Amino acid sequence: MTIGKGKRPRDPNQLAKWIVEQSTAEAPAEQPVSVPANLSQYMAAMGRKGGMVGGKRRLVTMTATQRKKAAQKAAAARWGKKSG
Repeated sequence: MTIGKGKRPRDPNQLAKWIVEQSTAEAPAEQPVSVPANLSQYMAAMGRKGGMVGGKRRLVTMTATQRKKAAQKAAAARWGKKSG
């Protein structure tokens, strides 16, 4: 027989028993999610955390030419110059 969510049994009788057990098993009671008092501040903090990780990871994965293009685009947007 199997344990947990492993492979399903090959024997048709055991498979039928496994399917019945899986379909009739009671789901564990879900824990209520606590919502912070100021949800917008919480979501902003989560986004900031992801942004800090994402920028560093992006820097590592970009090539030198990709970084240069991104920097030029950012400088053009910052200073209002039209890039050609």
